[in-house]
Amino acid sequence: MRRAKGFSLIELLIVVAIILIIAAIAVPNFLRSRLIANESAAAAGVRTVNTAQISYYSSYPTVGYASALSALGGTCTGTSVPTTAGACLIDAVLAGGTKSGYSFTISNTGSVPSSSYNVIAAPVTVNLTGVRYFCSNADAVIRASESAITTCDSTIAPQQ
Repeated sequence: MRRAKGFSLIELLIVVAIILIIAAIAVPNFLRSRLIANESAAAAGVRTVNTAQISYYSSYPTVGYASALSALGGTCTGTSVPTTAGACLIDAVLAGGTKSGYSFTISNTGSVPSSSYNVIAAPVTVNLTGVRYFCSNADAVIRASESAITTCDSTIAPQQ
């Protein structure tokens, strides 16, 4: 009787089972690392908006702080000149309001000239794109909470 070359069906099934076991161990760790990366990017985005707000306030003192993310962004190519409606201080993705699984908003700016603001970063899908909410205001302290944030004030603990 002649012996066939190659792998038997049992050998292939064992290899597939081993690969599936390794994948079952690796996928949750990958998802967790992506969630942590999204949270880090959200905190960095809040920090970027803080810096942009300070620059905006310095550049346009008659307006105060920007009342929308779009005012901090804008078309910043070639001969375009920064204005109060598009100051070219943050990238277009962040100015659009959603970046790295988080939704960014500016609120509580008050009347012109605005002397305060809140920037809030909320996960687009809680427990998938992020767990924590981030915020900051004119004091530039980044605060974090596991529950939804509507107003950023001293009752919310600083990020650790």
